[in-house]
Amino acid sequence: MGTRERRQREFEARERLFLETARRLIRDDGILSLQMARLARACDYATGTLYQHFSSKEDLLVALATRRLQEHADYFCQVADWQAGSRERMFALTVADFRFARKHPGFSRLLQYTFTEVVWESASEDRRAALQRALQPPAKAVRDIVQQAIEAGDLPSHGQDAGALMLGPWGLCAGIQSMIQTRGLLDGLGISEPGRQLYRHAQFLLNGLGWQPLMDPVDDDALSALVKRIEREVLAVERRIRAAEAQEMQR
Repeated sequence: MGTRERRQREFEARERLFLETARRLIRDDGILSLQMARLARACDYATGTLYQHFSSKEDLLVALATRRLQEHADYFCQVADWQAGSRERMFALTVADFRFARKHPGFSRLLQYTFTEVVWESASEDRRAALQRALQPPAKAVRDIVQQAIEAGDLPSHGQDAGALMLGPWGLCAGIQSMIQTRGLLDGLGISEPGRQLYRHAQFLLNGLGWQPLMDPVDDDALSALVKRIEREVLAVERRIRAAEAQEMQR
């Protein structure tokens, strides 16, 4: 291995250490408590070394969100390949996204904070571009489902292209997830079972778009049966695949 290649690997390993440690500090103490000097000390490096990787705290947060987003995108795209109708697949993405957020609550909070103007605008252009690249695979997965639904006659185009039509379901999911992550907000409004409400409103939205076959969003038995089917046929399979991959990497 040449000197340049060795230095590059050391640089990448050091950056992984910074990001993994930052994730731990955020998990333990929250995003607002993260300090660059403290992170450097926790990794046993000088603060100047940390700034060789990230130009600012905001830059680091965008990099951290990008890394987590890539994990989420892989999971999201595999769920999108479920062999089912277009409407069921679109709804399965909502279920999968909610389950991922519940398993990794820090991810949703981090994205919510990262996309605020003060953080996004303060990060470097390279870091913002990297995050946008990480968004492309899940965006394409959603767009493809919408396009297939239009071509199959399941969904009227309403004079819009697939990219425009995908914003409704995506925005609904992201918005409600954001409210769920704001501790006490929905409880204070007397709104219980936020996950169930997310699923209902997703079905209301799909009905409003005319996405066939229509479903009664307040038929709790039918909705629960569909969620259980998704968990059984998609999410459980995905968990087994990831467990097998993890075991293979440990060998």
